Amino acid sequence: MTSSFSNLSLAEPLARAVAEMGYESMTPIQAQAIPVVLTGQDVMGAAQTGTGKTAAFSLPLLQRLLKHENTSTSPARHPVRALVLLPTRELADQVAQQIALYAKHTKLRSTVVFGGMDMKPQTIELKKGVEVLVATPGRLLDHIEAKNAVLNQVEYVVLDEADRMLDIGFLPDLQRILSYLPKQRTTLLFSATFSPEIKRLASSYLQNPITIEVARPNETASTVEQRFYSAGDDDKRRAIHQVLKTRGIKQAFIFVNSKLGCGRLARSLEREGLKTAALHGDKSQDERLKALEAFKQGEVDLLVCTDVAARGLDIKDVPAVFNFDVPFNAEDYVHRIGRTGRAGASGLAVTLVSGSDARLVGDIEKLIKKKIELEALEYDEDQPKERINDGRRAWREGADSNDPRSAGSAHRREAREPREGRDNREHRGFRPAAVSRDPFFAKPYEPSATDTAPAWEAAAKAPARSGVSANIKPKRKVAALFKASAPAAEPSSQS
Repeated sequence: MTSSFSNLSLAEPLARAVAEMGYESMTPIQAQAIPVVLTGQDVMGAAQTGTGKTAAFSLPLLQRLLKHENTSTSPARHPVRALVLLPTRELADQVAQQIALYAKHTKLRSTVVFGGMDMKPQTIELKKGVEVLVATPGRLLDHIEAKNAVLNQVEYVVLDEADRMLDIGFLPDLQRILSYLPKQRTTLLFSATFSPEIKRLASSYLQNPITIEVARPNETASTVEQRFYSAGDDDKRRAIHQVLKTRGIKQAFIFVNSKLGCGRLARSLEREGLKTAALHGDKSQDERLKALEAFKQGEVDLLVCTDVAARGLDIKDVPAVFNFDVPFNAEDYVHRIGRTGRAGASGLAVTLVSGSDARLVGDIEKLIKKKIELEALEYDEDQPKERINDGRRAWREGADSNDPRSAGSAHRREAREPREGRDNREHRGFRPAAVSRDPFFAKPYEPSATDTAPAWEAAAKAPARSGVSANIKPKRKVAALFKASAPAAEPSSQS
């Protein structure tokens, strides 16, 4: 089987684009998948992340769609004929850019639609007509319901990173989208991991698929050095500093399990002098794209992210990946460490394991079928421990001056503590001298022997009690605030 793109029977526009991109030898998944896809058969492909799956399905699709290319300006002459579905916005944007590069010398049109952006520019592109549509499921359904996308002439469907789409609950959306497509079509399913759900999906929507496995399912790349270090939650940032220093690493992904933890860790590392950016689902799409672009351009050293960046992102020459948190799903570990060691390059994957991560590490062992040995990390004496400890204290307390939610936490703690407790905390054991007290103020109240009734009470005459029941109490005497004035005399009548 051929392993060179020059020997592949691609059309001249595609071959020229491939040569301009510097492609020479095909990866195993490309060498096995491209000839099969060119025949129009359904394919279920399993390959390690970073092995060129995008080219494996894009080039044969464009080759088969060249018969439809035309220069007409009518949108009706450019219906959607190939649909590529992906789980994340960043991955959709990346695949769309690759397809545009492959098709730049052809007259085929392509575009991408995903959430987090205004629908109007996407609608304009769709109304012009496109042959290749790259999309995330949620936004595609929005355009289908708005009548912006018509899929009744689709000939090819690609489900890339299908296991991730199932993990984040896209199965109902996938079923709805596939119901709009013609029954006669070619379906391609690619993923780095094959779960039982993926196999059920393949049996439901693929017709006699050709299974292509260039490596054992869920196997990690041999070019990635995997190290597992034992580190408590309070020592993980210090461990990152140590590995960066001893290995001379300039850029790295750092994966965490939560959006809140992602933002906090990024701010802490920034305070410790590292150029850091955060990438998670609560960021706007513009912020996410800017952070990713800054990392690609080398303006950012560390990209702290959730699993939104674990799938398919192709950034060349990233030397290391840190798992600050052990992933909840073992399959995500395979995808995370696949961000390094891409296209045959070497890479380092460091996982920081705390005492509560034993079960998660055991799941990873079962998945990759390798024994994991925990190592102890030796720290240099000149590590900026005080600075890291200060940052660790801010991490625990959330006392970040840039975060309005945490900026008042110190004030709230002071309000809860008594003043004497705060003084003791600030002066570290200083105890103020006892305050002398005047014995006069310590004596209990004693009524004066010369107390007499008020003048107004003495002057008042006791009301007559004759004829009044003994059970009726007399009215309480109250001091008069104003002296009662004599009633005005009535005017005499003039006769």
